[in-house]
Amino acid sequence: MKYDGIFMEVLDKLGEVPLPPYIREKPSDPERYQTVYSKVEGSAAAPTAGLHFTNELIQKIEAKGCRFVDITLHIGLGTFRPVQVDDINDHHMHSEHYEISEEAAQILTNARNNGQRIVCVGTTSVRTLESVWQKYGCFKAVTDETDIFIYPGYQFKAADAIITNFHLPKSTLIMMISAFGGKELIWKAYHHAIEERYRFFSFGDSMFII
Repeated sequence: MKYDGIFMEVLDKLGEVPLPPYIREKPSDPERYQTVYSKVEGSAAAPTAGLHFTNELIQKIEAKGCRFVDITLHIGLGTFRPVQVDDINDHHMHSEHYEISEEAAQILTNARNNGQRIVCVGTTSVRTLESVWQKYGCFKAVTDETDIFIYPGYQFKAADAIITNFHLPKSTLIMMISAFGGKELIWKAYHHAIEERYRFFSFGDSMFII
C-alpha cells in the first residue's frame, strides 16, 4: 500500500500513540502523554518523569536559581521489556539514540566544575549522561547510541540526584534507581508508596532521590 505526503503527517494520521501495556485506554488528547518541554520527535514513549512538570512549575524552579538543560534520548519500546533472566548479566539492553548539544555540554561542565548538583529528570536523562561520561570522561556534545545497563554495583559519575516515577517490578528502571539510592532505601520508599496508595507508573507519583 502506498501513501503520498509528508512522512510524519502520514504517521500522525494512520498511527497510534505507543503506550505501555498497563494503560488500558488511549488518552483523549495525545499531548497528554507528552512533556511540556518536548522538542524533537523520535521517541517511542514519553519520558514519564517529565510529565509532572508544568510551565508554571518550571518557572518557580528557575526562580530559585536552578537551570534546566535540554538533552535528547529517543526512548525505544524495549523500555517496557521486563528482565526475564535469572542472571542480569544475560539481559540484553535495548539501544537508544541520544544527543547532547554543545551548549548543554558546556552548561553541565560548568555546573560540575562549580560544585553544583546535576539533577536528572527521569531515567532516560540518567542513561544519556552516564553513557557520555562513561565513554568520554566528561560532558561532551555528541550524537550516539547507548545500550548502557545500570544496576546495583554501578558507580555513578554524572548524576547527583534523580527525579523519577515509581516503576514496574522486574524492570531495568527499578534496578537503576536501586543502584543509585541503595536497595534498602528504595524498597522502603516502595513499601511506603504501597501503604499510602500512591499511583504508580506513567501517570503516577514521583520520587526525588538525592
